[in-house]
This record gives sequence, structure tokens and C-alpha cells, in this order.
Amino acid sequence: MVTLDLRHVASPAVRDLLHLVNHPDFDRAQQQIEHLGGCAEPIRLTGQTTTVDTTTGEALRAYTSSDEPTGSLLTTCGNRRASRCPACSRIYAADTYHLIRAGLSGGKTVPDTVRTHPRVFTTLTAPSFGPVHNRPTTPGGDIRPCRCHQLHDPTDALLGTPLNPATYDYAGAVLFNAHASALWARFTIYLRREIAARLGLTQKAARAVLRISFAKVAEYQKRGLVHFHAVIRLDGPDGNTTPPSATVTVLTDAIRAAARRVRVALTSDAIGERELTWGTQLDVREIAAFGTDAELTDQAVAAYVAKYATKSADASGTLDHALFCRPCQGRGATLLPHGTPLPCTACDGTGQARPLPRLAVARHVRQMIRTCWELGRLPEFTGLKLWKWAHMLGFRGHFSTKSRRYSTTLGALRDARRTWRTEQARAHASLPGVDSTTTLVVSRWDYLGSGYSPGAALLAAHVWHRRKHERQFSAEGGC
Repeated sequence: MVTLDLRHVASPAVRDLLHLVNHPDFDRAQQQIEHLGGCAEPIRLTGQTTTVDTTTGEALRAYTSSDEPTGSLLTTCGNRRASRCPACSRIYAADTYHLIRAGLSGGKTVPDTVRTHPRVFTTLTAPSFGPVHNRPTTPGGDIRPCRCHQLHDPTDALLGTPLNPATYDYAGAVLFNAHASALWARFTIYLRREIAARLGLTQKAARAVLRISFAKVAEYQKRGLVHFHAVIRLDGPDGNTTPPSATVTVLTDAIRAAARRVRVALTSDAIGERELTWGTQLDVREIAAFGTDAELTDQAVAAYVAKYATKSADASGTLDHALFCRPCQGRGATLLPHGTPLPCTACDGTGQARPLPRLAVARHVRQMIRTCWELGRLPEFTGLKLWKWAHMLGFRGHFSTKSRRYSTTLGALRDARRTWRTEQARAHASLPGVDSTTTLVVSRWDYLGSGYSPGAALLAAHVWHRRKHERQFSAEGGC
């Protein structure tokens, strides 16, 4: 390897890239980065794996990370958030699309008969906690002035922020986010009861003839509140048949009635008694079969849900990382062996990794984060751990969930992709197949770190942008 004098190169990243390119085994390093598909924050592992023939004890194949140019094996981070890793989030969105689509059209262990089952696309929203800047429309679809007498642009930063922050119910907004998952759980309970009542059955009898399957995704509104988009399907007891007497009308009416019944009561000495409910804006639409002229088809719903599965709270203007101090875990103090609290020197006892006034967020978002910290210190809300979820504006649930029998699982889709890639790699290397009944794979891997070196990060960014442009070119009809 030639020693380079790069003192004249100002950029550390470019200097590191030139050193990497000058490495005698650069082709292998580039191959690793290319294989990651532009992952922004890969996992670096060290270790080895050996495939052993159990009948003879012979080592059929062996691999060790020490043979790599960087001394480590790179693997994708698998992060679903587009703000953290566009490459991995795109794969997550594709998996979500196939999961949702299978639950609507069949395939991937789901019977094709689900196409004929009653299916609706439902949106459950948050209630109002005070008037906000918005873009109201006329019955004809024209934009009307906001209550502030202005016509807001779609990208206006004021959209979703309170007209009067002094009277806005920030405590209610944060507590709604914190209990959104509980509201959904109660909604599913009431939904089963409402369907049984409309069919003239007891709940026990209803469970014997039908079941409810669903998949939902959470989305943040501009005002910082979550709402749920859900695909809800009625199945027979075995999942293959349409339940008797169950129609889209029955399902729609039951959803509307169940949403009105949901209540979560809270009692606090600091904020008084609260009753959390869903908002009045409830949308329930039938999902049409693929190939029809209807707007809401299987394919459209799957694409819509997949799009929001990769988003997070930062879409509402907040941050995509936790705000509590790691050394003290947000408590502001550490406990000595004999139990005496010692103020945390890393955060000066605040429990915050960074002072809230210094966060680069809008005033409305900062106030919701501050409210999370204030409510999280109250004894009655200790179990919510709002300080831990302040960056999520109080929401503590998963962004994407489904009932067990709605469709296949993300894990099954990943296993299938992993098996396919393994077979492709074996065929490319002209390696013989292995019999899983007579071979044993012995591995040991240790976590080394995350991310690239500065030079490798430039190569990874190039890979991502090149593939992005290739997809765009293909979508536009390129050869």
C-alpha cells in the first residue's frame, strides 16, 4: 500500500476516503458497503461462524470478521424511521405494504377468501384541546381563512399551533398521547360487543361465529397529537369464511358506536379529573377489491399504511431521539450503595440530556415536551414515564401493530428474504448446498459499534443516492 501525504486535503472525510480507496483490499470494503444498500448507521460486528458436518466433524466452511479490510462485519441497522435511515426504512415500508396487502387480498399464508370479507379503513382522531391554526375548507373544497383571518400556506409553520397558547390544554394533549394505546384497546373491546349486539348474539356466541382482525398505524398530526389509521376485517371463526349476517354496514355502524363509548378516566390532584375520548372526526370507508374503479382499493390502502409506518414524531416538528440523561436515566440523581441520592453531574440534576430551552424545536412542541416532564414528576403519573417519552410528546405505543391473525408477520417476511439472499449468495459463490439435518452452524458475534468511518459514510451516501435515482429513472419509464 502506498503511503499518501494528504495534509493538503482539508476535509477529514475526504482524507479518510482516500486512505480507504488506497487500501489493498478496497474492493471487498466497497462490496460490503454496496451490499448494505446505503444503510446510514450499520452495525459493526466481530466474530466468526463455522459450518460443521455433524457426522464427520469436518468443518465445511468457516468465516471470520478478522479477514475483512476493516476487521469487522457490517450489517444493516434495520431502523424503520426514515429520518434515521432512509434505506432500511424503505425495506420496512415494503414489508409493511406486503403485510397489509396480504391481509386484504390473500397470499403469504392468508387465504384468498379474505377478499370477500367485510373490510373497512378507519381513522380515529384526537379531540380538540383548543383552537389551532388550520386550513378550513368550504363544501366545494375551497380554502377558507383561518380563525386568525389569514389564509395559511400548506407549509406554514403556524399550522397546528394554538391560536392562544396560554389557554391551550397542554396537559390534556400529552395525556391523550400517553393513553392513545389504552383508548385503542378499549375500542376493540367495545367493537366486539357492538357487533354482537347488532347480530343479536351474546359475546360468547359471537366469538364462536366470527372474529375481528385488524392492522393499524399511528400518525402524528401537525398539532402534535396521534391518530390511528386501521384496516378492520370481519372473519369467520376459522378465518377462511365470511361470518354469517356480517356486512360492511354492520361493521361500520359498530365502529362508530364503539368509538363513542370509549372513555379513559383520570384523577389527579394537580390537574383534576379528566375523561379522555376519541375526537368527533371519525372516518370509516369500505375497502373495494383491486381492479375496481373505486378510489380506496386494497393496493391504495396498503400503500397508504406503509407510507406512515416509517414516520415518527419528528414529522410533527419534534425530535427523533430520547431527551433524558442517560447516566441517571432521567432521575436527576444516582443512588450510592447505601441508598443516598447523589445529584447527577452530567445533567446538573435536571434529568435532561439537554436543557429544554436549547432544543431546536417550535414553541408549541417545546411546551408539549415541557408538559411531559412536569406531569412525569407527579406521583399519579409516575407509571407513564412521560419523561422517557417526552420526545414522542407522550405517546408510548408502537407505530405499527396488528392482531395475531390478520396476516403474516414482519419476522416471517424477513426470514423469507434472508433465506432467499443466502441461496443467492451460495449460488453466486458456486458453493454446494448444505443439509440442515446433518450440519451445524456454530457462531459467536460481538457488538463492536455502529456507523461508518467518515470515508465509508461518503461511499454509503453515494450508494443510496445512486439507487434512489435508478428507482426514479425506472419509475419514469427509463430503460
